Amino acid sequence: MTEKLSDAALDTIFRAARTYNGYTDEPVSEAELRAIWDLMKWGPTSANQLPARLIWCVSDAAKQKLAACASAQNAPKILAAPVTVIIGMDTNFHEHLPEFFPHNQTAKSWFEGDTELREVSAMRNSTLQGAYFIIAARALGLDTGPMSGFDNGLVDAAFFAEMPAVRSNFISTLGHGDPSTIFERSPRPAFEKFNRIA
Repeated sequence: MTEKLSDAALDTIFRAARTYNGYTDEPVSEAELRAIWDLMKWGPTSANQLPARLIWCVSDAAKQKLAACASAQNAPKILAAPVTVIIGMDTNFHEHLPEFFPHNQTAKSWFEGDTELREVSAMRNSTLQGAYFIIAARALGLDTGPMSGFDNGLVDAAFFAEMPAVRSNFISTLGHGDPSTIFERSPRPAFEKFNRIA
């Protein structure tokens, strides 16, 4: 039985954590990016598909290129953040299943010839991995600003042209959040509003 996390840890990951629109000048190191990956990669995905492909936009050139693909509202956030991460999804993830799901060597065949199934699976599981990215970043003392508000086709052409099976899912800024850039916390529903125990 796994021990429950402390209230302080739960606050860090969920209750007190916020989505940030801006960050302090404190940098984010490559070691921290690697530490995020080394946590998020352990999050469960269906048949250990692991379809997420991340591009960490750290350089000014990469951020400029990504900002050019974003809405007028989001472009300045990308340019100002220490890092912006593109969470992509590999629709040919099944090619890696013999390595990542070794106890069932037939798993690759489940997806061969079924593009629609691979796309649905890649979207679902890369989104899960994107959520693990947010949780890992928060657990390591960093803040995030996940967003849509960009042109997927432009992002794919700019960043995934050499990987045609990979497409963008969503993006997120990353850094040490500036509290002055957050809004008042929006409400969350009580259990009874959207849940049913059957």
